[in-house]
Amino acid sequence: MTGPLLSLARRVLSEDMRRSIVAFQRKHRLQWPRTGNVDFASLRRLTPISPIFGMDRGMPIDRYYIEKFLEANSDLIRGRCMELGDPFYIKKFGAPDAQADVLHVVEGNPDATIVADLTDCPHIPDDSFDCIIFTQALQMIYDMEAAMGNLYRILKPGGVVLMTTHGTSKIARRLGRDDWGEYWRLTAQGVEALTRKVAPDAELSVKAYGNVFSCAMFLYGLAAEDLETEELDHEDEDFELILGAVIRKPEK
Repeated sequence: MTGPLLSLARRVLSEDMRRSIVAFQRKHRLQWPRTGNVDFASLRRLTPISPIFGMDRGMPIDRYYIEKFLEANSDLIRGRCMELGDPFYIKKFGAPDAQADVLHVVEGNPDATIVADLTDCPHIPDDSFDCIIFTQALQMIYDMEAAMGNLYRILKPGGVVLMTTHGTSKIARRLGRDDWGEYWRLTAQGVEALTRKVAPDAELSVKAYGNVFSCAMFLYGLAAEDLETEELDHEDEDFELILGAVIRKPEK
């Protein structure tokens, strides 16, 4: 049972009935392809095809979704903007007259205009930015609540945070091997709950990108160029590869 039939079954059948149907399928081998007959071909392996997210093959699949999210919200990247590490996405998707600030956690980044730890940054004034691009960083911050609270605090009224984070991914950073660690994986519901806790008055929309195939291929290290557009763009709410959140502070 797949696709629309599965969605319909979830809505109209009780959990006990769904369990009975699954047990019946197993007993009478009514799956397709039959159990034991899936052709894994070159994916029957214990290491990824690319250990670096497919960057050696083309655009990583997660980046495809991140850029799709930012492009869809590019009209919000205007005024005084801030991005982590470098101003790449401000320049790529922002308005021509967008002012770019760059945040870095330690001294030494030549692009940085602000040095701060987002979990403790009282020196960044309230109501400072029209737009903050915050991609793929939340999972690297242990105290997510403090970081999210400060991001919201430093937004101007009417300003937005454009945030992405992984739902599904291999581990990218480890303390001891890298300068920072990676602590969390979130769901769309988790992003919403976290935002509502630190910014209960925020206007919020959360969108998930991905499907079972794109998630699996991303874990194997394939690139966006290895997949067809329809394979990338198909959305399945049960397989969240990337989460994109638009968090807006209300006007005063």
